Parts: sequence; C-alpha cells; structure tokens
Amino acid sequence: KKRKNQLGVEEKERRSSESLLMSQFPVTLKKQLVDDWEFVTQLGKLVKLPRSPTVDGILTKYLEYRVKKDNKISDSCAEVTKGLRCYFDKALPAMLLYKKEQKQYKEEIKGDVSPSTVYGAEHLLRLFVKLPELLSSVNMEEDALNKLQQKLLDILKFLQKNQAHFFLSAYDGDSKGADGAKGK
Repeated sequence: KKRKNQLGVEEKERRSSESLLMSQFPVTLKKQLVDDWEFVTQLGKLVKLPRSPTVDGILTKYLEYRVKKDNKISDSCAEVTKGLRCYFDKALPAMLLYKKEQKQYKEEIKGDVSPSTVYGAEHLLRLFVKLPELLSSVNMEEDALNKLQQKLLDILKFLQKNQAHFFLSAYDGDSKGADGAKGK
C-alpha cells in the first residue's frame, strides 16, 4: 500500500514537472507554431529544404552562446544538445511531420543523411511540444528531470531571442512534396 502511494506521488510530481515546460513555453514561439501549422496544413506550403540554419547549426550556436555566457561549456549542456539532436533525428519521421511533408522528407533524407542536418527551427520547435510526452516515458529522478527542463527552457528562450534569424517568415509557394511538382 505504501509503495502504491509512493508511485502515485511520483506520478503526480512527474506530471507537474512536465507541464513546467509547456507552461513556460514562450508566447511568440506558440504563435510561430500556429503559423507553421497554417502554412503547411491550410495553405499547402512547405519549408524549403535544406534549411539554414539547420537544427545542427542551431544547437551548435546555442552551445557557443552558453560558452560565451558562462566562459565554459558544461557537460550537461553538451549532453542535452546531443540528446535533443538524437531525439530530433528519431522523432522527425515518426511524429513531427505533417502528412503533406512526408513526400518531401522521403526526397530529402536518403542514405545516412541526418534530418538535423537538413531541417531547421520550424521542425525543432515541434519537437519541444512533443518532449513532455516523450520525457514522461523516461525513467528519471524528479530533480534530474527538473534540471533537464530548465535547460530545455533555456534553449527555447535562445530560439525566441533569435526568432527572426532562425525561423522563416514565408514558406515555399507550392507544397512540392504533396502535389508532385518537384521533378526527380
């Protein structure tokens, strides 16, 4: 009974820490997500690939920013960006693409090409929305989970600060991946 009660408390704590990431999600980035959804699903426009900067480039810039700010690179920071890149590469085809983007993905990602070297901030931002769900299945101590979420929030704030540079203001005219206008 005591063990069951302990599990209930841990589950409650985990849920509250998961919502930390979503509750502090910057409003301007939420709007970016809505615009992204509209461009792709409603207007049939796609992000022109490869993006510049790529997810790889953004995470590298974030590490450089942290080094300048802290005068050192923390292992945990490097570990979080490495983990994010890995999650991104695995999650993109599985849960981050809209239906209209599937064909474009198949055309762009061939062989051992890593999605993080082709896609940019628009798709990275979608990962942040899925992270609470993904992290809920990770067996991690509450303290470590909270520290991770603080680092993720810091990366989100970095994206927000560089929003004009990292995100597109307009998408590609045709959804080439959806209507086959792009030749092989």
